[in-house]
Amino acid sequence: MVRRYGVSSSLIAFLCGIAMIGWMGSPILAVADDGDPAARIDDLELVDHYGAPVPLEQWKDAPILVVAFLGVECPLARLYGPRLNQLYEEYRDRGVMILGIDSNRQDSLKEMTAYVTRHHIGFPFLKDVGHRLADRLGATRTPEVFVLDAHRRVRYQGRIDDQYGVGYSRYDANRSDLRNAVEALLAGRPIAVAQTPAVGCIIGRLKESKKDAGVTYYRDVAPILHRRCAGCHREGEIGPFSMLTYEDVAGWEDTILEVIDDGRMPPWNANPEYGHFRNDPRLTYEEIGMLRDWVAAGAPAGDPEEAAPLPEFVSGWQIGTPDEIIYMRDQPFDVPAEGVVDYQRFVVDPGWQEDRYVVAVEARPDNRAVVHHILVYIIPPGKGGVDLRSVLVGYAPGSLPVHYGEDVAILVPAGSRLLFELHYTPNGTPQRDRSYIGVRFGDPQQVKSLLQGHAVLNARFEIPPGAAHHEVMAQQTIRDDCVLLSMTPHMHLRGKAFRYEALYPDGTKEILLDVPRYDFNWQLKYILAEPKSLPRGTRIRCTAVYDNSENNLVNPDPTRAVRWGDQSWEEMMIGFFDTLPTRKE
Repeated sequence: MVRRYGVSSSLIAFLCGIAMIGWMGSPILAVADDGDPAARIDDLELVDHYGAPVPLEQWKDAPILVVAFLGVECPLARLYGPRLNQLYEEYRDRGVMILGIDSNRQDSLKEMTAYVTRHHIGFPFLKDVGHRLADRLGATRTPEVFVLDAHRRVRYQGRIDDQYGVGYSRYDANRSDLRNAVEALLAGRPIAVAQTPAVGCIIGRLKESKKDAGVTYYRDVAPILHRRCAGCHREGEIGPFSMLTYEDVAGWEDTILEVIDDGRMPPWNANPEYGHFRNDPRLTYEEIGMLRDWVAAGAPAGDPEEAAPLPEFVSGWQIGTPDEIIYMRDQPFDVPAEGVVDYQRFVVDPGWQEDRYVVAVEARPDNRAVVHHILVYIIPPGKGGVDLRSVLVGYAPGSLPVHYGEDVAILVPAGSRLLFELHYTPNGTPQRDRSYIGVRFGDPQQVKSLLQGHAVLNARFEIPPGAAHHEVMAQQTIRDDCVLLSMTPHMHLRGKAFRYEALYPDGTKEILLDVPRYDFNWQLKYILAEPKSLPRGTRIRCTAVYDNSENNLVNPDPTRAVRWGDQSWEEMMIGFFDTLPTRKE
């Protein structure tokens, strides 16, 4: 059976840029089948999510105790809350007790209560104030589970299963590590795999800040986070937690630094050696150094009097008031709580009975928490399929609307229909979405240039089973003098790298865009800081590289050959790019 994969939730989005913990980073306490107890926890008293004291001693007679460390804003902890609840319902009558533990300094009791309500949690969810329990067990991540036997020896530590990871999700788990450990203990068998790497957010522990630190949040760090991160990390946006205030950020500093050092945040995959781009969100070396110094100093707040005003964001349409708003369909689409959602496509007739000159268009997700990306194609009258060159607008987290000036337009022929293509990412609770676009029309007499969409593609490829570096190439010749505005590489889960090259008529070559580490989580458009002239006869050559091996953690099935297809477990090879004709003076 083919195992289908997709992208995990917003996760995914910070996903979210969260890195997998290595063996050296996880202090594991004596995971063994015999010997002295590895951890004494019965003497601790925690509080429940209502603030009432709860002594752990009350579960001292439980034959098996599962301690699961969770965080209310961690994307993977959100996804695994319902899974733990299922296991609790299944095993509690067999002597297995599950305790949810929140050791994060940043998570309040109110937020814990909301987590319990939202995910219908039936097992106790306790606050580990001062992370005493986390310290005793050596917990470092959320979610991370510990299975303790009747003698309170740690018999298993690590992940719950392998269904969800960094930047991917599977329809089903291949390995159910927690379930396997519990079943082995119940049957009196040794646990076959007693340790697995935990994947998730770093537990936000209390730290002692240096009083004489040369860097503080209010003076130095807040301007960086506001400028680079808060556009997505604020209420109502795709970031899993806000980064507007010190209270928002405190406890997340180690995770923030980790995903920056790993190159996952802010999302940007272009090789800096080639090209300069208007929408490049990367932090400078100085900014990263400032964050490192701040974390090393214990994340001091500093003087609130030095705080700059909070940034103001455009709450409405970035293109201004649209002339028309078009929804993907009449009724919302239901997004399940878990699993993988295949691409959804909806055809809409906007009723345009005359040619339309669109000077600005913006795609807006109705539910940003679960919308991974949107593509809206133009289907001209009399056409049954989609011309991949006819993209009206796209959306991905952090993307910009289409607007190159009031005298630049996209021509939509009379009678055209629109195809909405949406990719959803479940986030742990059932959701609904009814995304839409807004368009502004221009006066045909004022339009001087028509935006031209192009798609360099190769649909006749086959990626062999197990191939770790399979190249697919395609090229297109420029028929008239033009200027290049932007490039958007597109592959699916086996995508590894993508490159655009210009082969000029005089025999010279230039790398326009190099993406050495392609990431399906981020469907990025790379907008040139300065448009580049392309003379007639220039060939745009695109080279895509695929990894169909077992080393690709998001590979749906490394044992099968892969060909062109619409869904994420199939593949595509498209190099989108936008141009304008060269204006004659």
